[in-house]
Amino acid sequence: MTMISMGGIIGAGLFVGSSAAIAVIGPAVIVSYLLAGVVIVLIMRMLAEMAVGRPEVRSFTEFARAGLGDWAGFLAGWLYWYFWVVVIPVEAIAGANLLHGLLAVWIDLPVWFVGFALMSLMAGINLLSARAFGEFEFWFASIKVVAIVVFIAFAATYASGWLPHSGSTYGNLVRWGGFAPHGMVAILAGVATVFFAITGAEITAVAAAESAQPAEAVARLSSAVIVRILLFYVVSVLLIVAVVPWSQVKVGQSPFTQVLLTIGLPWAGRAMDLIILTAVLSCLNSAFYVCSRVLFVLAEHGDAPQSLVKLSARRVPARSVMIGAVAGMIGIIANARAPSTVFAFLLNASGALIVFVYLLICLAQIRLRRQFERTGSPPAGLRMWWFPWSSYAAIAGMLAVLVAMARTPALASQLYVSVLALAFGSVACIAVQRRKRQWRH
Repeated sequence: MTMISMGGIIGAGLFVGSSAAIAVIGPAVIVSYLLAGVVIVLIMRMLAEMAVGRPEVRSFTEFARAGLGDWAGFLAGWLYWYFWVVVIPVEAIAGANLLHGLLAVWIDLPVWFVGFALMSLMAGINLLSARAFGEFEFWFASIKVVAIVVFIAFAATYASGWLPHSGSTYGNLVRWGGFAPHGMVAILAGVATVFFAITGAEITAVAAAESAQPAEAVARLSSAVIVRILLFYVVSVLLIVAVVPWSQVKVGQSPFTQVLLTIGLPWAGRAMDLIILTAVLSCLNSAFYVCSRVLFVLAEHGDAPQSLVKLSARRVPARSVMIGAVAGMIGIIANARAPSTVFAFLLNASGALIVFVYLLICLAQIRLRRQFERTGSPPAGLRMWWFPWSSYAAIAGMLAVLVAMARTPALASQLYVSVLALAFGSVACIAVQRRKRQWRH
Protein backbone atom coordinates (compact mmCIF):
# COMPACT_ATOMS: atom_id res chain seq x y z
CA MET A 1 0.00 0.00 0.00
CA THR A 2 2.86 2.36 0.79
CA MET A 3 4.51 1.77 -2.58
CA ILE A 4 1.18 2.12 -4.42
CA SER A 5 0.83 5.52 -2.77
CA MET A 6 4.33 6.51 -3.88
CA GLY A 7 3.75 5.16 -7.36
CA GLY A 8 0.63 7.27 -7.67
CA ILE A 9 2.54 10.47 -6.93
CA ILE A 10 5.78 9.86 -8.84
CA GLY A 11 5.28 9.71 -12.59
CA ALA A 12 6.42 11.12 -15.90
CA GLY A 13 4.91 14.42 -14.73
CA LEU A 14 7.91 14.77 -12.43
CA PHE A 15 10.65 13.28 -14.60
CA VAL A 16 9.66 15.11 -17.81
CA GLY A 17 6.67 17.38 -17.19
CA SER A 18 8.55 19.47 -14.62
CA SER A 19 10.58 20.94 -17.49
CA ALA A 20 7.54 22.87 -18.76
CA ALA A 21 6.79 24.30 -15.34
CA ILE A 22 10.42 25.35 -14.77
CA ALA A 23 10.64 27.04 -18.19
CA VAL A 24 7.46 29.06 -17.59
CA ILE A 25 7.92 29.97 -13.90
CA GLY A 26 11.66 29.94 -13.20
CA PRO A 27 13.20 28.96 -9.84
CA ALA A 28 9.99 30.07 -8.09
CA VAL A 29 8.46 26.86 -9.45
CA ILE A 30 9.41 25.52 -6.00
CA VAL A 31 6.66 27.72 -4.52
CA SER A 32 4.16 26.43 -7.12
CA TYR A 33 4.95 22.84 -6.11
CA LEU A 34 4.59 23.72 -2.43
CA LEU A 35 1.20 25.39 -2.95
CA ALA A 36 -0.12 22.51 -5.07
CA GLY A 37 1.29 20.05 -2.54
CA VAL A 38 -0.56 21.74 0.32
CA VAL A 39 -3.88 21.34 -1.51
CA ILE A 40 -3.23 17.64 -2.22
CA VAL A 41 -2.24 17.07 1.41
CA LEU A 42 -5.47 18.69 2.63
CA ILE A 43 -7.53 16.50 0.28
CA MET A 44 -5.77 13.36 1.49
CA ARG A 45 -6.41 14.37 5.11
CA MET A 46 -10.11 14.77 4.32
CA LEU A 47 -10.12 11.31 2.76
CA ALA A 48 -8.46 9.91 5.86
CA GLU A 49 -11.06 11.45 8.16
CA MET A 50 -13.92 10.07 6.06
CA ALA A 51 -12.28 6.64 5.82
CA VAL A 52 -12.01 6.37 9.60
CA GLY A 53 -15.45 7.86 10.25
CA ARG A 54 -17.23 5.82 7.54
CA PRO A 55 -15.30 2.54 7.30
CA GLU A 56 -18.15 0.94 5.32
CA VAL A 57 -17.32 3.18 2.34
CA ARG A 58 -14.75 1.22 0.36
CA SER A 59 -13.93 3.44 -2.63
CA PHE A 60 -12.49 6.90 -3.15
CA THR A 61 -15.35 8.24 -5.30
CA GLU A 62 -18.04 6.73 -3.05
CA PHE A 63 -17.27 9.26 -0.33
CA ALA A 64 -19.01 11.78 -2.59
CA ARG A 65 -22.11 9.55 -2.61
CA ALA A 66 -21.99 9.13 1.18
CA GLY A 67 -21.78 12.86 1.78
CA LEU A 68 -23.83 14.41 -1.01
CA GLY A 69 -26.10 11.70 -2.40
CA ASP A 70 -26.39 9.35 -5.37
CA TRP A 71 -25.96 12.12 -7.93
CA ALA A 72 -22.53 12.98 -6.53
CA GLY A 73 -21.49 9.32 -6.50
CA PHE A 74 -22.55 9.01 -10.14
CA LEU A 75 -20.69 12.16 -11.25
CA ALA A 76 -17.55 11.53 -9.18
CA GLY A 77 -17.35 7.90 -10.31
CA TRP A 78 -17.82 8.49 -14.04
CA LEU A 79 -15.63 11.61 -14.19
CA TYR A 80 -12.88 9.80 -12.31
CA TRP A 81 -13.20 6.78 -14.60
CA TYR A 82 -13.06 9.02 -17.67
CA PHE A 83 -9.97 10.77 -16.31
CA TRP A 84 -8.11 7.47 -15.95
CA VAL A 85 -9.42 5.77 -19.09
CA VAL A 86 -7.87 8.64 -21.08
CA VAL A 87 -4.61 8.08 -19.21
CA ILE A 88 -4.43 4.50 -20.54
CA PRO A 89 -3.83 5.37 -24.24
CA VAL A 90 -1.73 8.42 -23.32
CA GLU A 91 0.69 6.35 -21.23
CA ALA A 92 0.63 3.46 -23.72
CA ILE A 93 1.59 5.79 -26.58
CA ALA A 94 4.26 7.53 -24.51
CA GLY A 95 5.67 4.18 -23.37
CA ALA A 96 5.60 2.79 -26.91
CA ASN A 97 7.53 5.76 -28.30
CA LEU A 98 10.09 5.53 -25.51
CA LEU A 99 10.56 1.77 -25.78
CA HIS A 100 10.70 2.00 -29.59
CA GLY A 101 13.63 4.41 -29.24
CA LEU A 102 15.42 2.14 -26.78
CA LEU A 103 14.94 -0.95 -28.98
CA ALA A 104 15.85 0.80 -32.22
CA VAL A 105 19.51 -0.13 -31.68
CA TRP A 106 18.65 -3.83 -32.04
CA ILE A 107 15.31 -4.05 -33.85
CA ASP A 108 12.97 -1.61 -35.61
CA LEU A 109 9.43 -2.48 -34.50
CA PRO A 110 6.38 -0.37 -35.41
CA VAL A 111 5.34 1.97 -32.59
CA TRP A 112 1.76 0.64 -32.67
CA PHE A 113 3.05 -2.92 -32.22
CA VAL A 114 5.10 -1.92 -29.18
CA GLY A 115 2.04 -0.10 -27.80
CA PHE A 116 -0.11 -3.20 -28.25
CA ALA A 117 2.52 -5.28 -26.46
CA LEU A 118 2.58 -2.91 -23.49
CA MET A 119 -1.22 -2.83 -23.35
CA SER A 120 -1.40 -6.62 -23.40
CA LEU A 121 1.21 -6.91 -20.66
CA MET A 122 -0.49 -4.44 -18.29
CA ALA A 123 -3.96 -5.82 -19.00
CA GLY A 124 -2.67 -9.34 -18.31
CA ILE A 125 -1.18 -8.25 -14.98
CA ASN A 126 -4.47 -6.69 -13.89
CA LEU A 127 -6.42 -9.76 -14.96
CA LEU A 128 -4.34 -11.97 -12.68
CA SER A 129 -5.30 -10.55 -9.30
CA ALA A 130 -5.16 -7.47 -7.07
CA ARG A 131 -2.00 -8.98 -5.58
CA ALA A 132 -0.37 -9.07 -9.03
CA PHE A 133 -1.14 -5.38 -9.51
CA GLY A 134 0.29 -4.61 -6.08
CA GLU A 135 3.44 -6.67 -6.65
CA PHE A 136 4.25 -5.00 -9.97
CA GLU A 137 3.44 -1.55 -8.61
CA PHE A 138 5.71 -2.26 -5.65
CA TRP A 139 8.69 -2.92 -7.94
CA PHE A 140 7.86 -0.05 -10.31
CA ALA A 141 7.59 2.36 -7.39
CA SER A 142 10.76 0.98 -5.79
CA ILE A 143 12.77 1.74 -8.94
CA LYS A 144 11.39 5.29 -9.06
CA VAL A 145 12.05 5.93 -5.37
CA VAL A 146 15.62 4.62 -5.56
CA ALA A 147 16.24 6.73 -8.68
CA ILE A 148 15.05 9.91 -6.98
CA VAL A 149 17.06 9.23 -3.81
CA VAL A 150 20.21 8.66 -5.90
CA PHE A 151 19.47 11.79 -7.93
CA ILE A 152 19.02 13.91 -4.79
CA ALA A 153 22.31 12.60 -3.39
CA PHE A 154 24.28 13.39 -6.58
CA ALA A 155 22.61 16.76 -7.20
CA ALA A 156 22.93 17.94 -3.58
CA THR A 157 26.61 16.99 -3.49
CA TYR A 158 27.29 18.90 -6.72
CA ALA A 159 25.15 21.94 -5.84
CA SER A 160 26.85 22.24 -2.44
CA GLY A 161 30.30 22.24 -4.05
CA TRP A 162 31.45 19.06 -2.38
CA LEU A 163 32.81 17.51 -5.58
CA PRO A 164 36.39 18.22 -6.73
CA HIS A 165 36.73 21.27 -9.02
CA SER A 166 33.15 22.44 -8.36
CA GLY A 167 31.77 25.26 -6.25
CA SER A 168 28.30 25.86 -4.85
CA THR A 169 25.69 26.43 -7.58
CA TYR A 170 22.81 27.63 -5.40
CA GLY A 171 23.40 31.10 -6.84
CA ASN A 172 21.49 29.89 -9.91
CA LEU A 173 18.30 30.31 -7.87
CA VAL A 174 18.56 34.11 -8.17
CA ARG A 175 21.23 34.74 -10.80
CA TRP A 176 19.19 34.49 -14.03
CA GLY A 177 16.57 37.21 -13.72
CA GLY A 178 15.86 36.65 -10.04
CA PHE A 179 14.01 33.99 -8.09
CA ALA A 180 10.66 34.86 -9.71
CA PRO A 181 11.60 36.28 -13.14
CA HIS A 182 7.98 36.26 -14.36
CA GLY A 183 6.38 37.53 -11.15
CA MET A 184 3.75 36.21 -8.75
CA VAL A 185 1.13 35.74 -11.47
CA ALA A 186 3.31 33.10 -13.13
CA ILE A 187 3.73 31.30 -9.80
CA LEU A 188 -0.02 31.11 -9.23
CA ALA A 189 -0.77 30.16 -12.84
CA GLY A 190 1.92 27.51 -12.61
CA VAL A 191 0.07 25.85 -9.73
CA ALA A 192 -2.48 24.65 -12.30
CA THR A 193 0.22 22.87 -14.33
CA VAL A 194 1.96 21.48 -11.27
CA PHE A 195 -1.30 20.36 -9.62
CA PHE A 196 -1.99 17.73 -12.26
CA ALA A 197 1.57 16.43 -12.04
CA ILE A 198 1.23 15.52 -8.37
CA THR A 199 -2.27 14.02 -8.41
CA GLY A 200 -2.56 10.28 -7.96
CA ALA A 201 -2.13 9.89 -4.21
CA GLU A 202 -5.85 9.11 -3.96
CA ILE A 203 -5.21 5.78 -5.75
CA THR A 204 -4.41 4.54 -2.25
CA ALA A 205 -8.05 5.07 -1.28
CA VAL A 206 -9.13 2.89 -4.23
CA ALA A 207 -6.63 0.10 -3.55
CA ALA A 208 -7.32 0.19 0.21
CA ALA A 209 -10.74 -1.36 -0.41
CA GLU A 210 -9.00 -4.67 -1.18
CA SER A 211 -6.70 -4.54 1.83
CA ALA A 212 -7.37 -6.14 5.22
CA GLN A 213 -7.93 -2.80 7.01
CA PRO A 214 -8.97 -0.16 4.45
CA ALA A 215 -9.69 2.73 6.83
CA GLU A 216 -6.43 2.31 8.74
CA ALA A 217 -4.46 2.06 5.47
CA VAL A 218 -5.84 5.35 4.14
CA ALA A 219 -5.34 7.08 7.48
CA ARG A 220 -1.68 6.05 7.75
CA LEU A 221 -0.75 6.86 4.17
CA SER A 222 -2.53 10.22 4.06
CA SER A 223 -0.07 11.57 6.62
CA ALA A 224 2.96 10.01 4.94
CA VAL A 225 2.09 11.67 1.63
CA ILE A 226 3.21 15.02 3.10
CA VAL A 227 6.81 13.89 3.43
CA ARG A 228 6.81 12.30 -0.02
CA ILE A 229 5.57 15.41 -1.79
CA LEU A 230 8.17 17.54 -0.02
CA LEU A 231 11.00 15.09 -0.65
CA PHE A 232 10.33 13.81 -4.14
CA TYR A 233 8.97 16.93 -5.78
CA VAL A 234 10.06 20.04 -3.90
CA VAL A 235 13.60 18.89 -3.08
CA SER A 236 14.16 17.41 -6.56
CA VAL A 237 12.96 20.54 -8.35
CA LEU A 238 14.95 22.77 -5.97
CA LEU A 239 18.13 20.88 -6.87
CA ILE A 240 17.33 21.00 -10.60
CA VAL A 241 17.09 24.81 -10.69
CA ALA A 242 20.13 25.03 -8.40
CA VAL A 243 22.38 22.94 -10.67
CA VAL A 244 21.09 24.02 -14.10
CA PRO A 245 20.12 27.64 -14.85
CA TRP A 246 16.34 27.60 -15.29
CA SER A 247 16.61 29.36 -18.67
CA GLN A 248 18.59 26.39 -20.03
CA VAL A 249 15.94 23.79 -19.14
CA LYS A 250 14.47 22.43 -22.38
CA VAL A 251 10.73 21.81 -22.46
CA GLY A 252 9.88 18.19 -23.23
CA GLN A 253 13.27 16.88 -22.15
CA SER A 254 13.95 15.46 -18.72
CA PRO A 255 15.61 18.09 -16.51
CA PHE A 256 16.87 15.20 -14.39
CA THR A 257 18.95 14.07 -17.36
CA GLN A 258 20.27 17.62 -17.84
CA VAL A 259 21.37 17.78 -14.21
CA LEU A 260 23.18 14.44 -14.32
CA LEU A 261 24.93 15.36 -17.58
CA THR A 262 25.97 18.69 -16.04
CA ILE A 263 27.47 16.81 -13.10
CA GLY A 264 29.44 14.72 -15.62
CA LEU A 265 27.68 11.36 -15.72
CA PRO A 266 27.68 10.17 -19.36
CA TRP A 267 25.28 7.28 -18.68
CA ALA A 268 22.56 9.64 -17.45
CA GLY A 269 20.56 9.80 -20.68
CA ARG A 270 20.01 6.08 -21.12
CA ALA A 271 19.46 5.54 -17.38
CA MET A 272 16.78 8.23 -17.21
CA ASP A 273 15.05 6.82 -20.30
CA LEU A 274 14.70 3.50 -18.48
CA ILE A 275 13.44 5.21 -15.31
CA ILE A 276 10.91 7.28 -17.26
CA LEU A 277 9.75 4.10 -19.01
CA THR A 278 9.25 2.54 -15.56
CA ALA A 279 7.22 5.60 -14.49
CA VAL A 280 5.05 5.32 -17.61
CA LEU A 281 4.42 1.60 -17.08
CA SER A 282 3.61 2.24 -13.43
CA CYS A 283 1.03 4.86 -14.39
CA LEU A 284 -0.42 2.54 -17.05
CA ASN A 285 -0.66 -0.26 -14.49
CA SER A 286 -2.44 2.04 -12.02
CA ALA A 287 -4.80 3.37 -14.70
CA PHE A 288 -5.97 -0.15 -15.54
CA TYR A 289 -6.51 -0.93 -11.87
CA VAL A 290 -8.40 2.28 -11.05
CA CYS A 291 -10.63 2.14 -14.15
CA SER A 292 -11.71 -1.43 -13.45
CA ARG A 293 -12.44 -0.87 -9.74
CA VAL A 294 -14.35 2.38 -10.26
CA LEU A 295 -16.52 0.76 -12.94
CA PHE A 296 -17.18 -2.16 -10.59
CA VAL A 297 -18.34 0.18 -7.80
CA LEU A 298 -20.54 2.16 -10.21
CA ALA A 299 -22.18 -1.07 -11.37
CA GLU A 300 -22.77 -2.09 -7.73
CA HIS A 301 -24.86 1.04 -7.25
CA GLY A 302 -26.75 0.68 -10.53
CA ASP A 303 -24.87 3.51 -12.24
CA ALA A 304 -23.20 1.20 -14.79
CA PRO A 305 -24.28 -2.03 -16.57
CA GLN A 306 -24.87 -4.81 -14.05
CA SER A 307 -22.76 -7.22 -16.09
CA LEU A 308 -19.69 -5.35 -14.80
CA VAL A 309 -20.37 -6.56 -11.24
CA LYS A 310 -19.40 -10.11 -12.18
CA LEU A 311 -15.93 -11.16 -11.01
CA SER A 312 -13.61 -13.65 -12.62
CA ALA A 313 -12.42 -16.82 -10.88
CA ARG A 314 -9.46 -14.77 -9.61
CA ARG A 315 -11.82 -12.23 -7.98
CA VAL A 316 -11.04 -9.56 -10.59
CA PRO A 317 -13.60 -7.40 -12.50
CA ALA A 318 -12.25 -8.78 -15.79
CA ARG A 319 -14.84 -7.13 -18.02
CA SER A 320 -13.97 -3.70 -16.65
CA VAL A 321 -10.27 -4.40 -17.22
CA MET A 322 -10.99 -5.36 -20.82
CA ILE A 323 -12.95 -2.14 -21.40
CA GLY A 324 -9.82 -0.22 -20.41
CA ALA A 325 -7.75 -2.38 -22.77
CA VAL A 326 -10.13 -1.69 -25.67
CA ALA A 327 -9.95 2.05 -24.98
CA GLY A 328 -6.16 1.84 -25.06
CA MET A 329 -6.10 -0.15 -28.29
CA ILE A 330 -8.40 2.36 -30.00
CA GLY A 331 -6.16 5.20 -28.87
CA ILE A 332 -3.03 3.45 -30.19
CA ILE A 333 -4.64 2.71 -33.58
CA ALA A 334 -5.91 6.28 -33.92
CA ASN A 335 -2.49 7.63 -32.96
CA ALA A 336 -0.82 5.47 -35.64
CA ARG A 337 -3.02 7.15 -38.26
CA ALA A 338 -2.69 10.74 -36.97
CA PRO A 339 0.12 10.89 -34.38
CA SER A 340 0.27 14.59 -33.58
CA THR A 341 -3.49 15.21 -33.62
CA VAL A 342 -4.63 12.22 -31.55
CA PHE A 343 -1.97 12.48 -28.85
CA ALA A 344 -2.64 16.22 -28.40
CA PHE A 345 -6.38 15.54 -28.17
CA LEU A 346 -5.87 12.84 -25.53
CA LEU A 347 -3.62 15.11 -23.47
CA ASN A 348 -6.33 17.77 -23.43
CA ALA A 349 -9.25 15.38 -22.93
CA SER A 350 -8.93 14.85 -19.18
CA GLY A 351 -8.09 18.46 -18.32
CA ALA A 352 -9.69 19.67 -15.10
CA LEU A 353 -11.79 16.55 -14.43
CA ILE A 354 -9.73 15.55 -11.41
CA VAL A 355 -10.35 19.02 -9.90
CA PHE A 356 -14.11 18.54 -10.25
CA VAL A 357 -13.87 15.16 -8.52
CA TYR A 358 -11.72 16.59 -5.72
CA LEU A 359 -14.23 19.42 -5.21
CA LEU A 360 -17.03 16.88 -4.74
CA ILE A 361 -14.90 15.00 -2.22
CA CYS A 362 -14.21 18.20 -0.26
CA LEU A 363 -17.89 19.17 -0.18
CA ALA A 364 -18.77 15.65 0.95
CA GLN A 365 -16.25 15.82 3.79
CA ILE A 366 -17.68 19.11 5.05
CA ARG A 367 -21.22 17.75 5.01
CA LEU A 368 -20.31 14.46 6.68
CA ARG A 369 -18.39 16.29 9.40
CA ARG A 370 -21.40 18.57 10.03
CA GLN A 371 -23.65 15.50 10.28
CA PHE A 372 -21.36 13.97 12.89
CA GLU A 373 -21.42 17.20 14.89
CA ARG A 374 -25.23 17.57 14.69
CA THR A 375 -25.91 14.01 15.84
CA GLY A 376 -23.48 14.30 18.72
CA SER A 377 -21.59 11.24 17.49
CA PRO A 378 -18.08 10.81 18.88
CA PRO A 379 -15.51 12.40 16.55
CA ALA A 380 -13.50 10.17 14.26
CA GLY A 381 -10.15 9.00 15.56
CA LEU A 382 -8.49 11.03 12.82
CA ARG A 383 -9.83 14.50 12.06
CA MET A 384 -9.24 17.25 9.53
CA TRP A 385 -6.86 19.91 10.85
CA TRP A 386 -8.41 23.33 11.69
CA PHE A 387 -11.86 22.38 10.38
CA PRO A 388 -13.71 24.00 8.65
CA TRP A 389 -11.16 26.59 7.51
CA SER A 390 -8.70 24.07 6.08
CA SER A 391 -11.49 22.41 4.06
CA TYR A 392 -12.57 25.80 2.74
CA ALA A 393 -8.93 26.59 1.92
CA ALA A 394 -8.65 23.41 -0.17
CA ILE A 395 -11.80 24.33 -2.08
CA ALA A 396 -10.55 27.89 -2.60
CA GLY A 397 -7.22 26.53 -3.83
CA MET A 398 -8.89 24.34 -6.44
CA LEU A 399 -11.20 27.13 -7.59
CA ALA A 400 -8.06 29.26 -8.00
CA VAL A 401 -6.57 26.48 -10.15
CA LEU A 402 -9.66 26.56 -12.40
CA VAL A 403 -9.47 30.35 -12.70
CA ALA A 404 -5.76 30.13 -13.53
CA MET A 405 -6.52 27.55 -16.22
CA ALA A 406 -9.18 29.81 -17.75
CA ARG A 407 -6.69 32.71 -17.86
CA THR A 408 -3.80 30.64 -19.25
CA PRO A 409 -4.12 30.16 -23.04
CA ALA A 410 -2.24 26.85 -23.03
CA LEU A 411 -4.62 25.38 -20.42
CA ALA A 412 -7.94 27.06 -21.28
CA SER A 413 -8.90 24.46 -23.91
CA GLN A 414 -8.41 21.66 -21.37
CA LEU A 415 -10.76 23.43 -18.96
CA TYR A 416 -13.46 23.89 -21.60
CA VAL A 417 -13.29 20.24 -22.66
CA SER A 418 -13.62 19.22 -19.01
CA VAL A 419 -16.63 21.52 -18.54
CA LEU A 420 -18.27 19.83 -21.53
CA ALA A 421 -17.57 16.42 -19.99
CA LEU A 422 -19.07 17.65 -16.69
CA ALA A 423 -22.17 18.90 -18.51
CA PHE A 424 -22.57 15.60 -20.38
CA GLY A 425 -22.12 13.67 -17.12
CA SER A 426 -24.74 15.84 -15.40
CA VAL A 427 -27.30 15.18 -18.14
CA ALA A 428 -26.54 11.43 -17.99
CA CYS A 429 -26.90 11.53 -14.19
CA ILE A 430 -30.34 13.14 -14.42
CA ALA A 431 -31.46 10.53 -16.98
CA VAL A 432 -30.18 7.58 -14.90
CA GLN A 433 -31.65 8.90 -11.64
CA ARG A 434 -35.03 9.41 -13.34
CA ARG A 435 -34.97 5.87 -14.72
CA LYS A 436 -34.13 4.48 -11.27
CA ARG A 437 -37.15 6.26 -9.79
CA GLN A 438 -39.39 4.84 -12.50
CA TRP A 439 -38.13 1.30 -11.75
CA ARG A 440 -38.87 1.75 -8.04
CA HIS A 441 -42.44 2.78 -8.79
